Amino acid sequence: MSNLFWLTDEQMDRLRPFFPKSHGKPRVDDRRVLSGIIFINRNGLRWCDAPREYGPPKTLCNRWKRWGDMGVFARMMEGLASDGGE
Repeated sequence: MSNLFWLTDEQMDRLRPFFPKSHGKPRVDDRRVLSGIIFINRNGLRWCDAPREYGPPKTLCNRWKRWGDMGVFARMMEGLASDGGE
């Protein structure tokens, strides 16, 4: 699939402060997972339809759920909005 979405280095630099700290076992690459989550949501796909380049669908789904429950996405939106969206 050639229309994959990937966050840029600049975008990741702006979002990195909102990610929870990693404890114990290193987690899967945040850029890959968040790019996959965005791709799934933008295209209205099911987790099981995620392109393999983003990693296992279960990882994407679990991270979506965990980060949502932790308020990570809400903090990202609030932080970006307070920056003026630049």
